[in-house]
Amino acid sequence: MSSNDVVGVSEQVHGHLSALAAAIDGLTECDLTGLPGGELTSVMQQVEISLRRAGTVGHRLIVETTERSPPTELGHTSLNKFLIAVLRISAADASARVTAAKSLGTWHALSGQPLPADLPETAAAQRDGDIGADHARAIREVMRKTPHAVSSSDVAAAEQILAELARSATPEDVEKAGHNLLAHLNPDGNLTDERDRKRLRGIRLGRQDKNLMTPISGHLDPEARALLDPILAKWARPGMNNPDDPESPTGAAEHPGVDRDQLAAAAGRDTRTAAQRNHDAVKEALRTLLGSGILGSHRGLPVTTIITMTLDQLEHATGVATTASGGTLPIRDALKMAQRSHPVLVLFDHNGRPLHLGRSKRLATADQRLALIAADGGCTRPGCDAPATMTAVHHIHDWSKGGATDIGVLTLGCDGCHALIHDGPGGWHTRTAPEGTEYAGRTEWIPPPHIDPDRKPRINHRHHPKELLARARRKARARR
Repeated sequence: MSSNDVVGVSEQVHGHLSALAAAIDGLTECDLTGLPGGELTSVMQQVEISLRRAGTVGHRLIVETTERSPPTELGHTSLNKFLIAVLRISAADASARVTAAKSLGTWHALSGQPLPADLPETAAAQRDGDIGADHARAIREVMRKTPHAVSSSDVAAAEQILAELARSATPEDVEKAGHNLLAHLNPDGNLTDERDRKRLRGIRLGRQDKNLMTPISGHLDPEARALLDPILAKWARPGMNNPDDPESPTGAAEHPGVDRDQLAAAAGRDTRTAAQRNHDAVKEALRTLLGSGILGSHRGLPVTTIITMTLDQLEHATGVATTASGGTLPIRDALKMAQRSHPVLVLFDHNGRPLHLGRSKRLATADQRLALIAADGGCTRPGCDAPATMTAVHHIHDWSKGGATDIGVLTLGCDGCHALIHDGPGGWHTRTAPEGTEYAGRTEWIPPPHIDPDRKPRINHRHHPKELLARARRKARARR
C-alpha cells in the first residue's frame, strides 16, 4: 500500500468517526420527550442494531492491533492489559472482547490471506446487527462443548442453526436450544473422549464481591472428582470442621485422635447444609496443607498466607486486611488466622515505605520481600494488577550497575513487566520518587518515548485504592 493510499484510508476512517461522533451528539441532545410513543420502540431497536454492528468494528481493530504490533512493542505484557490501559475497561470486559475477536474476527495467514472466522455465521449475524455480544457468547459456549468426535460438517451446521436462531431469539433461548442440539449431536453420550475432558476442565475464581465472598465455578475431570470425593466424605461429615461450633473436631473424621462421642454430639448440633459442610471441609484441608510445610517456598518465601494490616486496624479490630495474592478479608478473620501463624512486624515511615533493611548481596531476603509485599501490595508498574504472589523483587537501580539490595531501592515487579525494563529501544526505566513529591519514596516507572514522548514518571495506584479515591475527591473539589 502506497503512502497516498495510507493517507486516503486514514482520512476516510477519521471522516466516519467524525460523522459517528456528530450523530451521537445529535441523539444525545435530541429531546426524546417529543418523540411519539409509537416510535420509541423502533428507535430503541435501531440504536441496539448500531451498537451491535459497532462491536464488529472493535473485533477488526483488535485483529489489526494484534497482527501488526505485538503487545510488548506497545509497552504491555498482553493484549488484554493493552486494552485495559488504552480503553480503561475492566479485566473481564477486556478478556471478553479478545475472546470474541478470536472467534468472530477475520485473521490473516503469514501470506496475508484472510482466514475464515471460527464462527462465520455468528460473525455475519453480528455484522448485520441482528445479534449482540451475549448471543455470540452463548453460541460460542455451546460450540466449545461440542464433542471432538463430531464431524466438521455437523459442527458447521450446528453453528449455522444457532446463529439463525439468535437472529430472532434471546441469548437464553440460544443457550437452551444449544443444550438440546448437543444432546442431538451426541445422543448416546459416547462421543466425548479424553481430549474433550482436558479441554473442558478448569476451576474459575471470580472477583470478591461487596460481601468479600468469591464465586467459584468450573468442571472437575474424573480423576480430580475421584480424589475430592473421599476428602469430602471424611472432612465434610456432619459435626466435623464446623467453624460455628468450638467443640467441633477438626481434620479428618476417621483420625484416631477424634473423639467419637464428641463427634456424635457435634453432629447433633450441626445445622449446616451439605454445601456449607463442603466449603468448611475444603477450607480446613487448605489450612492443614499450608501448615504442613510440604509446599516448600514460592519466590523465596514459605508458601503461606501473608496478610497486611495497619496498626490502627490492629488496635481497633475493624476494617479489612489485604493478602499478598490481592484478596481482602475482615480484620477479625485476619486476627483469627494470625493466632496460628508466626507474626511478622513491618514498620513504615510517613510516606508508607518500610524503614531501612539493607543487604550486601544481590538476592533480597525473605524479610525484605515481606516488607515489600506490605508496602507495594503487588507489581508497581502503572496499570498492572498482578498481586504480590506473582512478583519478583526488582532493583530500582540495576544490581549489575552498582545498585544496592537495600529496602529503599527495591520494589516488586511481575515477570512480564520486569522484562520491559531495559536500555534498548522501547525499554522502561524505574526510579524512586524524590522527596517533596506527592508519592515520595514510591517507585516511579518512566515509559519509553513511543508511549509518552514527554516520558513523564508514573505511579501504580492499582494496589492502593485509597489513593485513587483521594485523587478523585481532589478532582471533584477542583471542578466545583
